Amino acid sequence: MIKQTVVVNNGSGLHARPATLVVKEASKFESDVTFISGTAEVNAKSIMGIMALGAKQGQSINVKVEGNDEEEAMKAIIALFQSNFGEA
Repeated sequence: MIKQTVVVNNGSGLHARPATLVVKEASKFESDVTFISGTAEVNAKSIMGIMALGAKQGQSINVKVEGNDEEEAMKAIIALFQSNFGEA
């Protein structure tokens, strides 16, 4: 299991489009991907779970990945956050 903290930098936060991108990316991997914000833990392969976090710009999210391809999965998820989900 590996963990890393990411910050939501895109202006609109984790709304529908970024959440969809996360689900698509996380679903490519066998590993379990979990987003943790405060006391909430959600499956990153669930669009409803991600949107329920209500993550806004500037908010930190802990990403936990566990499984056979956890390192590759973590790199892919981190890359999405670093790219601001393709938003300005």
